[in-house]
Amino acid sequence: MCTNSCLASENIWFDKHHYDDAEKRFYEGVNGPSPRQQQSSSHAGDQELVSKMKSLEVENQNLHKVVENLRVALQKLETRVTVLEKSPVPAQAPPVQAAPFKQVEDGGGDDAADDDDDDIDLFGSDEDDEEMARIKQERLDAYAAKKSKKPTLIAKSSILLDVKPWDDETDMVKLEECVRSVQMDGLLWGASKLVPVGYGIKKLQINCVVEDDKVGTDILEEEITKFEDYVQSVDVAAFNKI
Repeated sequence: MCTNSCLASENIWFDKHHYDDAEKRFYEGVNGPSPRQQQSSSHAGDQELVSKMKSLEVENQNLHKVVENLRVALQKLETRVTVLEKSPVPAQAPPVQAAPFKQVEDGGGDDAADDDDDDIDLFGSDEDDEEMARIKQERLDAYAAKKSKKPTLIAKSSILLDVKPWDDETDMVKLEECVRSVQMDGLLWGASKLVPVGYGIKKLQINCVVEDDKVGTDILEEEITKFEDYVQSVDVAAFNKI
């Protein structure tokens, strides 16, 4: 009765499968993984290797593309260099070098300092100044010569004169001949016509062009009225600048 009671209180036989599993794992650890586990591990390793190979293949293709692009760029660069080597190089003016300044070293006395100051050329040589003055003078002379060749604008005026006779018996043909006989530098006679005044009297209306600096209306009136046998008076009917 006691034996049955003790056995009933023990549970080792009921947990036997736990001990069996523990014993199995122990022996597997000692003897290594089972063939199934090895196969599973090997399959996982193959999958990882295949994945790495695919990644390397993609990377290799990308590298091939980069190399091809570099090759094309290099060919273009070589072509451009070849063209530049064949094209003529424009001549370049030599750079203008400024006159160097002489450095003054600290001497041992005032006399040495004065001698060094005499050697300093702060504004360039006198020859450079003379050359610049000569070039400037040549340009001024060329400008003056060019300006002198331009035609000078002459101020002119168009004048319409009314020349009145003494009466209706005055010979108007002779009167016009007298007027046109007035000749001077800067005077050019133009068209003329007879205009009725009244009571059978006609006046001579004549046009002329004058240079303002040489001929004026006063001198024209004075010269025409000298023909007192035919001319009674002279009036300016119109005056226009040309």
